[in-house]
Amino acid sequence: QVQLVESGGGSVQAGGSLKLSCVASGVTSLSNYGVGWFRQAPGKERELVAARNWSGLRTNYADSVKGRFTISRDNPQNTVDIPILSLKPEDTAIYYCAAAVLRVSWNSPAFVNSTEYNYWGRGTQVTVSS
Repeated sequence: QVQLVESGGGSVQAGGSLKLSCVASGVTSLSNYGVGWFRQAPGKERELVAARNWSGLRTNYADSVKGRFTISRDNPQNTVDIPILSLKPEDTAIYYCAAAVLRVSWNSPAFVNSTEYNYWGRGTQVTVSS
């Protein structure tokens, strides 16, 4: 049973930074999965923040976070980190980690739709005050 657990959320002031982490269990290696980070703010739909394909060669970022968020490749601890810089009040949301089972080619695009992901964590809250 694949399980994902997010951590690293918290309350920060605008301009601050955080590092969110996603730890996977029940998998041999998270390198076998595409990984995405999504967020959902109150009253809004869940949206993609950042994603990488299973090989790590392709990434995709929401325009609102480009240059501030960087999705990492996994490490031997089966963790995918996402340092987030220059936080803004509009970044306030619950952040979710997700893993996709389907593997296409090495250079296939990262999945951007939530329906393409098979496993989800429960989320970690990020609150940014102005």
